[in-house]
Amino acid sequence: MAFDGITVAHLTQELSGALTGGCISRIIQPEKDELYLTIKNNKESKILYMSASASLPLIYLTDSKVQAPLTAPNFCMLLRKHIQGGRITAITQPSLERVIEIAIDHRDELGDPCTRRLIIELMGKHSNIILVNGDNVIMDSIKRVPSFMSSVREVLPGRDYFIPMTQEKVDPLTVSRDTIFENVLSGSGKLSQLIYKRITGISPEAAEEFCYEAGLDGGSPLAAISENEKAHLTDVLMARFKAIAEGQFAAHVVLDEHKEPRAFASLPLTMYADLESVPCDSVSEALRLFYAERNTSTRLNEKSANMRHAVSVALDRVLKKAALQEKQLKDTEKKDKYRIYGELLNAYGYAVENGASSYEAFNYYDNTHLTIPLDPTLTASENAQKYFARYQKLKRTESSLSEQLTATYADKAQLESVLEAIAIAENDADLTAIRLELENSGWLKKKYIKRGKVREEKSKPMFFRSSDGFILAVGKNNLQNDELTFKYANGGDWWFHAKGRPGSHVILKTEGKEVPDRAFEEAGALAAYYSKDSKESPKIEIDYTLRKNLKKTPGGAPGFVIYHQNYSMMAVPTLEGLERIE
Repeated sequence: MAFDGITVAHLTQELSGALTGGCISRIIQPEKDELYLTIKNNKESKILYMSASASLPLIYLTDSKVQAPLTAPNFCMLLRKHIQGGRITAITQPSLERVIEIAIDHRDELGDPCTRRLIIELMGKHSNIILVNGDNVIMDSIKRVPSFMSSVREVLPGRDYFIPMTQEKVDPLTVSRDTIFENVLSGSGKLSQLIYKRITGISPEAAEEFCYEAGLDGGSPLAAISENEKAHLTDVLMARFKAIAEGQFAAHVVLDEHKEPRAFASLPLTMYADLESVPCDSVSEALRLFYAERNTSTRLNEKSANMRHAVSVALDRVLKKAALQEKQLKDTEKKDKYRIYGELLNAYGYAVENGASSYEAFNYYDNTHLTIPLDPTLTASENAQKYFARYQKLKRTESSLSEQLTATYADKAQLESVLEAIAIAENDADLTAIRLELENSGWLKKKYIKRGKVREEKSKPMFFRSSDGFILAVGKNNLQNDELTFKYANGGDWWFHAKGRPGSHVILKTEGKEVPDRAFEEAGALAAYYSKDSKESPKIEIDYTLRKNLKKTPGGAPGFVIYHQNYSMMAVPTLEGLERIE
């Protein structure tokens, strides 16, 4: 189910029970649109995560601790001034809106008691986190919305706060049965659309579930159902709304056939009865299970968008450059023809008539006759020298182009490997390492960072344990590949890499032990899994060799090696049988 008013109602219930009476001890704003509040209550510390991301707005309790930036954003400083140290007195939800209001008692600059409200609006691209004073006036927000951005409501310091009502909807917590039967389920339209468009806080997914529970297809038009079916649907809706009003929630996550989260809900999901449902102790736990990984992925995609675009543009230029160089190199293949023309003219020049525009000569290299074009204003000897000059020029061009094309292919391989590294990056540190490589290689301008403004975190490789207990290390970018291969691995360790495609270096640590076949297969599968287009390839060819057989590419980019002794295997890209370790 979507993050709708029902989920927010369950969250409000949970947060109210866990945080009311607690003191806000710490506020961190690690991103431009997200906050972490640490609340101490009943001798326990709880962390409340909230995000006003346009693509994935969220709020839930979490155990994750984040590092605070050395310089806090302005909104974070304002919150620290006005609510840090304050006590939470109430957490409420207006109607069934996707809004949570946290009331906080604090003291103003003069030490007098005052009330502040921190309002979290979870409304897609309109999501926001707003601080309001006791007179319902906006003090500031994590996203300022001036009039030119919204004609419905300005979100600026000094403006009165209100929840915009873009359309008339009924309140499910106070609605009567007659209103649903006569006003909501009336007119024309599909059943599910009538429900979520006319009732506050109901998502399309929830509307479909209510219809399914009533034994109806949510996509059916209202005109296609009978009065009895309409009455039954009304009864289902009233029962659900009563359960919501009374706080009868049961958080759970539905898993698909691959054991991946398919949906979450605070109410039973009968339309997924054929799938496994995992009960959760809290709605926060359900949200973490369903959204945490997706949220991290979304954040990284947003942060890496500019880098990914720059690399893609550079790769397009390199590919065009390679195509042009390949064409020019192909044109140099005619150089030997010019050399033969010159040699034949030197051999038969005595028989060439003055002013002739061509001469048919016997080619003693392949025992054929060929016609040599001539400049009639030049002698046979001068024509021969002209052809020799063309031959030498094309020969020099071929040599130069061959070197340039080798460098262009190396650039192509590096940029493709960087795109793959961006795709498997797990955190900001990984992106920083990738950017460092691009800056050092000249693909990006060096980003000036003022000393003391950024706390750096080192990018770390991934580690797995094989079924037989061997440690497998995986590089997530070229700098890590270089470090793993030439610093972490010993000469007797094994190295794995997808043949002919960008991918991670995988090191199998032997610790002087004999390695069984299964460990080789799992290391190969790991190298296949972390290689380009692994999801589209049922099997991938893997090269593997002892670390002592590897050498760095002279003058090459980090992560690129050469080797002349290796084995090969076909591996299925999978992590089956492997345990991820820290």
